[in-house]
Amino acid sequence: MPNPDLSILLVSDGHLVSSAFGSSLQRAGYQDIRQANDAVLALEQIDQRAASVVVCVGEAGLKLAEKVRQRDEMNDHYTYMLLISSETPLSLLDDTSDNDIDDLIAPEDIERLLLTRVLAADRQCSTLQRLRQENRLLRQNIASLEQRNLVDSLTGLGNSRYLRQKLTDSLRQVQARGGAICYLLIGVQQASELQREYGNDFYDELLQGVARRLQQLVRPLDVLARLDDQHFVLMTMPPDLRDCAPSSFKRLYDGLNLKPFMTNVGPVELKAGISLVGLDSKCLPLDQQTLFDEAAQLLAQSYADGVVSAKRLPARD
Repeated sequence: MPNPDLSILLVSDGHLVSSAFGSSLQRAGYQDIRQANDAVLALEQIDQRAASVVVCVGEAGLKLAEKVRQRDEMNDHYTYMLLISSETPLSLLDDTSDNDIDDLIAPEDIERLLLTRVLAADRQCSTLQRLRQENRLLRQNIASLEQRNLVDSLTGLGNSRYLRQKLTDSLRQVQARGGAICYLLIGVQQASELQREYGNDFYDELLQGVARRLQQLVRPLDVLARLDDQHFVLMTMPPDLRDCAPSSFKRLYDGLNLKPFMTNVGPVELKAGISLVGLDSKCLPLDQQTLFDEAAQLLAQSYADGVVSAKRLPARD
């Protein structure tokens, strides 16, 4: 059955598409029918309210279709373009012709075919509208899941959101019960060079290898996360701040730098840096970004010196 709310716009100077055809469509059940005498008026009407089906004529109709498609792209809409032209269908509807129309009617076939072609456009518009709505809902659901996602899809480690949540919990625990936090920022020094030389697939494989080795080197209750393509974070909670020392993590540093990673291009020796920031309840309250910034500054020193660079945050007055 025709959708009475289907928005139809007839665009013509009156020679080929007249009010008689509008009346014919109304008798078929279509109620939302507008008319425009030229492309300028048609675009003004479309800007005021989008149309589902536009019936246009000849070369001017082809130019109008191009402008309508531009508006469709901007407004996440699709307009079914039905062209009346004496050109052959192969020349206008072929995939290589780069035209923006969906269907074609010869002028001598208007009276015989216009209604049936609009009915076909009606069905397609209904399907497209449903698919677009489902696509919008799917995108919204994906965005919602990403907002709640705590897992890095490449490595299976925690992501930056997971890290922030765990850090918040750890800071509360230290403030309430004592103890300390060791925050380690682990960086791949030659990340850009490796990615540029061997490509993204290789580098993804390397990151997965780094993640697996880190999991082997840390304790089960430690917090391990991947921040981005160059950085991982390890967070531990020793009972005393004195345990936040470079010597406590020498095994981790050596495990990344002294043993090659096997990849599809062969063994790769990693140049990794580790910065260590230690804190306890005397340093609180603490803004998380302060901790992140301190670790990032220390990482450059680790790259330069080839050791675990460490710092204990000062007690607050």
